[in-house]
Amino acid sequence: MTFLMEGRPRREERSRALLAGASRRWVRLLPWGVAFVLFVVLLPTTIQVLSVDYGLNGGIASALAIAQTAPLLLAVFRPLRAWYVIFVADVAGALVLLTADLDKQSAWPFPPMQIIGYVGLCLALGLREPRRTLLLVWLATAAAGVGLEFVTPHGASGGSTLIIILSGVALVLAGALRERYEAQRKLAEQETISEAERGRRTLLEERARIARELHDVVAHHMSVITVQADSAAYRLQGLPPDVQEEFASIAATARQSLGEMRRLLGVLRNEEAHGELAPQPGLTRIGQLAEATARAGVPVEFTPCDADVPEAEALAAYRIVQEALANVVRHAPGAPTRVSVSVSEDGPQLTVLVVNGPPPVPPAAPLEVGGTGHGLVGMRERVRILGGTLDVGPLPDGGFRVAAQLPLTERTLT
Repeated sequence: MTFLMEGRPRREERSRALLAGASRRWVRLLPWGVAFVLFVVLLPTTIQVLSVDYGLNGGIASALAIAQTAPLLLAVFRPLRAWYVIFVADVAGALVLLTADLDKQSAWPFPPMQIIGYVGLCLALGLREPRRTLLLVWLATAAAGVGLEFVTPHGASGGSTLIIILSGVALVLAGALRERYEAQRKLAEQETISEAERGRRTLLEERARIARELHDVVAHHMSVITVQADSAAYRLQGLPPDVQEEFASIAATARQSLGEMRRLLGVLRNEEAHGELAPQPGLTRIGQLAEATARAGVPVEFTPCDADVPEAEALAAYRIVQEALANVVRHAPGAPTRVSVSVSEDGPQLTVLVVNGPPPVPPAAPLEVGGTGHGLVGMRERVRILGGTLDVGPLPDGGFRVAAQLPLTERTLT
């Protein structure tokens, strides 16, 4: 089954016209134009030369001419099948010419018009067939030419050497062009696949990181629930037995959930990421980001937010500001930047805004070459998980804007 599936694209490719995959239209039409011109020019010329110069019967000359030129039109789709017909027709034509009255001016076994058509056919073969087929074609051509030399009629000039050399050159050049094109096409496909795979891997890594961070947030609350449920019997005097059993059940369920989350964290957490065990940053740490960025040479105007927001939204806001400021340092060093975090009453929602202007002096070269924009992937993924919106893009003055809105469902204001 695998063999059949792998062979199917190859058969479909061979059924297409030569250069059908070219991006430019004139390149796709080039094989048709060359084949048509060769057919229109060589057909009457061959009939004229065979009947007049070689003295063949008009019917035989016409039949040979059609057999030697008409398959050139087929060569646009099936050059190997066209070669079978033309090769047999050329050899048969050479044998028929033995019956003609040849002199020293007569080219034998292959007149010039046959050589031209055969070389054009070899170019088509080189653009379609693999090396092994091209080698067999040339060996057959050489064998036919050498074999016919042994029966060269007295007084005729042999032309086998010329067709052997020209056909070999045409096959090598066309085959080299085809292999070069195939190599470039495969390289472009591989680069596209690699870039898509890098983006997919980055997205998966960012999702795993978000999952780890959210796990730490949820684990904290679950731990609080467990402690409160376990200590309720000691903190609250006079609880009925059924209420104490209910608190004990809540504590047991919370401990079981914590155990399951810890096992999940063991799968998600990278053993080398020792820093993941630290408490996750929130809104209060954004000011430290602004100060660190200012020390890096980027003037930052920061508007803090004193609201008490859920840890998941606070963590997302911190990561968005962190990535946005890192992009400013990389791509617009020295650009004045404004960072603001605020909570709106209508909604309610947490708004994160990072806007930078153009750099005072355009950098001669970016600090990082070959950036893929994967940092924005993490921003969008965090905002999407929390059900918010993200708006990023350049500004008319040459700056850049990052605006995120995160809905709040469990917030309290201090």
